[in-house]
Amino acid sequence: MLKKEISTHTKQFILILADLIWLPLALWLAIVLRWGEQHYTVDIRDIIVYIVSTFSSVIVFLRLGIYRAVIRFMGNEAIIAVLKGISISALIIGTMVFLTRAEGIPRSIPFIYWGIALFFVGGSRFSVWLYYQSILKKKSEKVAIYGAGDAGRQLLTALKQGSDYQVAVFIDDNRNIKGRVINGVKVFRPHHLKNLIAQDGITQILLAMPSVPAYQKRKIITNLESLPVHVKTIPILADIVNGKAKIEELRDVAIEDLLGRDSVAPDNQLFEQCIKNKVVLVSGAGGSIGSELCRQIIKHEPQHLILFELSEFALYSIEQELQKLIDHDIQLTALLGSVQDQKRLQSIFTAYGVNTVYHAAAYKHVPIVEENIVEGIRNNIFGTRRAAEAAFASDVETFVLISTDKAVRPTNIMGTTKRFAEMVLQALAKQGEAQGTRFCMVRFGNVLGSSGSVVPLFNKQIKQGGPVTVTHADIVRYFMTIPEAAQLVLQAGSLGQGGDVFVLDMGESVRISDLAKKMIHLSGCDVKDESNPEGDIEIVYTGLRPGEKLYEELLIGDNVTGTQHPRIMRAEEKMLPMTTINEKMVLLDEACNDFNVSWVREILLESETGYVPDNTQPADLLWCELKKKENNVVNGQW
Repeated sequence: MLKKEISTHTKQFILILADLIWLPLALWLAIVLRWGEQHYTVDIRDIIVYIVSTFSSVIVFLRLGIYRAVIRFMGNEAIIAVLKGISISALIIGTMVFLTRAEGIPRSIPFIYWGIALFFVGGSRFSVWLYYQSILKKKSEKVAIYGAGDAGRQLLTALKQGSDYQVAVFIDDNRNIKGRVINGVKVFRPHHLKNLIAQDGITQILLAMPSVPAYQKRKIITNLESLPVHVKTIPILADIVNGKAKIEELRDVAIEDLLGRDSVAPDNQLFEQCIKNKVVLVSGAGGSIGSELCRQIIKHEPQHLILFELSEFALYSIEQELQKLIDHDIQLTALLGSVQDQKRLQSIFTAYGVNTVYHAAAYKHVPIVEENIVEGIRNNIFGTRRAAEAAFASDVETFVLISTDKAVRPTNIMGTTKRFAEMVLQALAKQGEAQGTRFCMVRFGNVLGSSGSVVPLFNKQIKQGGPVTVTHADIVRYFMTIPEAAQLVLQAGSLGQGGDVFVLDMGESVRISDLAKKMIHLSGCDVKDESNPEGDIEIVYTGLRPGEKLYEELLIGDNVTGTQHPRIMRAEEKMLPMTTINEKMVLLDEACNDFNVSWVREILLESETGYVPDNTQPADLLWCELKKKENNVVNGQW
């Protein structure tokens, strides 16, 4: 292949020059074959036919776009254009012979010429195409497409236009198409894959099943885990249909495909009750959960959506995204502020006439909150109370707290603050039973792809070649996709009667070490361990972090009842009266003002949150540093 790429205009000039030779040569050969001898008498009329037909044919080729086609990527359209061009060229010759009455050119020549010209013009291009294909095959990566349906065929066509991949085989579960050849590629059953990988040197498997149910896709991916190949997938069908993605935009298999579940059809009545034609505010609107709540809220036609966020950049990002998605009839307002500023919140609720609040603003990362205890309490406990009281004072209809499974028998500060926040809302709901605002909370586990999730961390570590870090070999977690979690939160808000604790069905728990192994295998790598010292990526166990549990729970007790939604349950949890809540919060406020972290922990231990810390000393970084300084002063070392 030429080291320096030839320009497009130069290539077109070469093709035109070649056709100016091929076309008259084809006409001469047609006449020779017809007469059966190489020499025949040529008069001026014959020359006119040669010249006019040749240049007219080249003009026709130009009009048909034959010279615009990239030979190395020739497809059906280019072949049809060549056939049309040669056919029109033959008609031109027939017409010229008739008009000029050229005696040296028999009337049957156009038919013979058609075949010879097609051989020269089409054959020359086909030869160049074959040459390029031989080069591309050496450079391209051999892949198998899993799924020989419409999506698989479209993917094959798209990949043939590029040079990155060479499709070796189709794989499909359908017995009826086993052995068929689709666009030159044979279809095999899945059990042949192992042999095909070794035989054809296949390095990647491309999943072309955008509409397959989640359970079926999960089963297929699980079966592919043991194979020494990188598994990729095409975008989801909705993105392809909406034009957000192209079928050839291959992606690594999303972990949602392994852990996700088939979605339950949403109850539109539950959605619309708190959203349709309402003024809705989302606190923490720029976070992973808050932003997804906003995306789904605008689909259900609120009158006005208010984004409330402390981070300027996060607020800007979600506002810009939503501006492209919302209908012109939906008003969108982006407001900066902290949930700890009750006066600002109450002013917003009153000024805009807010009907529904989804309170997603919280510090959620366990180790970070463990190292910043006072700020975690200020934001998660005091921020929630001030937001709730502002809603109560402004006659907001519904206030929904986004809670967590870590609030159940917490061993860390983050979970404890969320459980305390739940009890604050329960007490407010009890206190205001005769008034308007309905308070409820929705408790669920980890969401895939959220800030602090292990999934993006593992992906990053795998791309860097490892090691993948897992805190403990036996640690397990519940997982749910962000869209499903947000969808269920919005529906649960409509089920609240006052003080309800809703628990989402998180499905089966997942062992994090198994998740790491799956992700390593699906990236085409092997796990490096004692049994496989020649593997690619090692899993390193770093030990549980402060406040981290081996497993999480969703319920404190066994008092749980179903609701009209199959994946939303209502839990009956212990409540504290508002007088007790007030007493504890006064003490907490004083302890936080004094930055007395030991006292803060004592108050939480006595607050009936179920808090059982797994260590005796607070892990707050600043508090620990101050204690070191105090000890140095006492010992005369500072």
